[in-house]
Amino acid sequence: MGSFLNVVIDRLPIMLRRQWRMHALETLCIELPPASRFNLAMPRSHCPACGSVVKTVHNIPVVSWILLRRRCANCRAPIPVRLPAVELAGALLAIAVIAVWGLHWIALAYYVFLMVLLASALIDAETTLLPDQLTLPLLWLGLLAATAFEATPTLLDAVVGAVTGYLSLWLVYWAFRLVTRREGMGYGDFKLMAAIGAWLGWQTAPAVILIAAVLGLAYAIVRILHRTATRGTPIPFGPFLAIAATTALFASTRGIALMIVP
Repeated sequence: MGSFLNVVIDRLPIMLRRQWRMHALETLCIELPPASRFNLAMPRSHCPACGSVVKTVHNIPVVSWILLRRRCANCRAPIPVRLPAVELAGALLAIAVIAVWGLHWIALAYYVFLMVLLASALIDAETTLLPDQLTLPLLWLGLLAATAFEATPTLLDAVVGAVTGYLSLWLVYWAFRLVTRREGMGYGDFKLMAAIGAWLGWQTAPAVILIAAVLGLAYAIVRILHRTATRGTPIPFGPFLAIAATTALFASTRGIALMIVP
């Protein structure tokens, strides 16, 4: 699953940009040349540096990265550490949900939730995009999970959580824009927070936003102190929402109170 997630992280932003470009050209009535097939399945995995197809024996999660000494087998270009890190994260998250919920459908549901959070966070970190193709299905899956499983929030709590999650960041966005005349976050953040609210319920939404805001602020301060960013540098908020949601999910299973309610 981690290996597949790497494909999604690498290819989905490219697929979206191609769609946007084709739509823009079609709007201008510009005839498009035949485009090469590009999706999550085609073309086969290949080295971005030399274009050589990755052999099956060189495509074993984590193990191949170690045996190849972090370099392409053909051109010796370095292989990003993100690839084995995501593969390892996929395995560790599977172990975590099974340890908490056992071999049950609810464990699979939460595993899907966490994996989509991971993909969304890394795409946002690398491209500042939070694709609707991930956030909106995650929202609907959260509502379905609330209907199907007793271990999740009730359907009412999930619906209220989705609305609360979306509106809370939407209000912050407009307050920031009115005060500074700049945009502080994107609509993808609202949708991701709505999905998190659907999965975790409205009770944990304030805690998730607070944790994400503290982490985001700390990250921004560190970058400013190291002079790798300024006060106007945009910082993706999706990764911090994902970390906060993951923390809230596992903390709630251990009886740790994360509800900020009267």
